[in-house]
Amino acid sequence: MILFIFLIPQISFAQVYKWVDEKGVTHFTDDMTQVPEKNRPKVEESAETPQQEGDTKGGGEIAPERKEDRFKDRLGREEDYWKGRVEEWTRKLRELQDKFEVLRAKYNELTEKHNDSKTQIARTELRRERDQVKSEMDQCKTQIEEARGMLEKKIPEEAELYKAKPEWVKQ
Repeated sequence: MILFIFLIPQISFAQVYKWVDEKGVTHFTDDMTQVPEKNRPKVEESAETPQQEGDTKGGGEIAPERKEDRFKDRLGREEDYWKGRVEEWTRKLRELQDKFEVLRAKYNELTEKHNDSKTQIARTELRRERDQVKSEMDQCKTQIEEARGMLEKKIPEEAELYKAKPEWVKQ
């Protein structure tokens, strides 16, 4: 029984992974998925606890004054990742809105030409061209709605799921 009591603490220690980030800060975790991909080749595995290293407080957490600077989501992604996604979709949305406005102007121009045309052949050609532009406008509208959905719903839901800070995905 005494031997069993001494073995339980040894058994309870899982594998501990240690790595140093680009800023020189040492991190500890017992979950390899928390280690950023770029740091995985440099990970040191050990059965020792982070308290033995002196860089962190118990449980593998970074000291409170530095923890806030290093907050990551469940997959180890930081603020830059989330802000980058929001910026990417915001840029796509702007580009699509600009494209839609160009298409709308072209559609209106073709409608005026169609109405002013004198021959049936010219009207038929302009109608065909106008219908093609209308089709592109419809596709563009769909893409605009997709981009809005990503910015307003999908990215915030994903951030919540992965426990990223909500302010990281604010526009």
